[in-house]
Amino acid sequence: MTQAPAPAARARSSPLHPLTRLLEATELDTRMLGLIGALLLIWIAFHVLSGGLFLTPRNLWNLSVQSSSVAIMATGMVLVIVTRNIDLSIGSMLGFIGMVMGVVQTLLLPQLLGFEHPVTWVLALAAGLLLGIMLGAFQGFVIAYLGIPSFIVTLGGLLVWRGAAWWVTHGQTVAPLDRTFRLMGGGTEGSIGAAWSWVVGVIGCVAVVMMLALGRARRTKFHFPLRPIAAEIFLASVACALILAAVAIFNDYPWPAGSVRRYAQANHIALPAGGLFIAHGIAVPVLIAVGVGVAVTFMATRTRFGRYAYAIGGNPEAAELAGVNTRWVIMKIFMLMGLLTAVSAAISIARLDAATNSEGTLAELLVIAAAVIGGTSLSGGVGSVAGAMLGAVLMQSLQSGMVLLGVDTPLQNIVVGAILVFAVGLDTVYRRRTK
Repeated sequence: MTQAPAPAARARSSPLHPLTRLLEATELDTRMLGLIGALLLIWIAFHVLSGGLFLTPRNLWNLSVQSSSVAIMATGMVLVIVTRNIDLSIGSMLGFIGMVMGVVQTLLLPQLLGFEHPVTWVLALAAGLLLGIMLGAFQGFVIAYLGIPSFIVTLGGLLVWRGAAWWVTHGQTVAPLDRTFRLMGGGTEGSIGAAWSWVVGVIGCVAVVMMLALGRARRTKFHFPLRPIAAEIFLASVACALILAAVAIFNDYPWPAGSVRRYAQANHIALPAGGLFIAHGIAVPVLIAVGVGVAVTFMATRTRFGRYAYAIGGNPEAAELAGVNTRWVIMKIFMLMGLLTAVSAAISIARLDAATNSEGTLAELLVIAAAVIGGTSLSGGVGSVAGAMLGAVLMQSLQSGMVLLGVDTPLQNIVVGAILVFAVGLDTVYRRRTK
């Protein structure tokens, strides 16, 4: 049986245009490139239609913060869908966990520790993370060990956890939250500033170069085909350029005048005639989302747990016959989904400085759409964490753009639903052609 040549080898022998050969040599997923192209087209279209308001530092900074919560949950949803399951409860679970974290830090802990205690935010966050793991474990146990379909279990969870969120405070909003806890939501104080943002950008570039170098070393060790040096340099250059460009954009968004004035008064700084420019820099929720994305990507591609998840999605019977404890793996995936939902809940309520009963409504639609648009197949066995995070940015871009254009909420939901169906249709066509 003749083995198909590797993409890098095909690129070297291809008679196509040099740029096309270079792109082939990078071995990038064509669906990922298509997603990036679609995202750029959406950004340009909204920028033109909004009269130049979309592609501004302010809107892009807000877009990054708004995408963080969905992107974090989308990383877990990839593994859920990869194993041929679904989780419809994450929006309601987010609302319930957020409400519990709000009550813990505003009603319970102040009675024991006083207001604004240094450990309040730690205990509140820990309570939310533990609750998320417990809820995920419960649903995962019912699905994996009792054999009830995930669609039914999580559909029930959608109703149960939303009702539980109301029951915690009987529908009352809980606010304000702990000052340190609010840093996880972004804002002027929840950003790391210009200097640290450049430090993070440089660290990101170094990490990209090291990742490519280690990947090349592994290929050499196992005698796998190597990408051309030009392709490696191209990947590193483009990745570093995007990282540094994002940092520059975030640093170009200044603090509001009121926040600058209060900061100057608190630090006894004389305001110059033209005002004082203080950059936001990278927001804390964005850093959390990137960290989660890197961790889940490593887990999915470099650990036994990740390999088992994809094996279960590819062929559950074969995976079980090979000795994989499929039930325990599925349960752990739902526990991870609950944990990530708790992280997203913390970011969501911190950004609003309040825990509300309606928090997370329809979030499951955005998360599932982000994962599917990012290349995760509902048939199982195929999915990309990076693609899901890009899908989250795309979905949030659509919402942000439609808000700028004054599109009504019902029409926004119609657009999101239509895109979800379209993405599933494209995935079906792609799978048929690649069989």
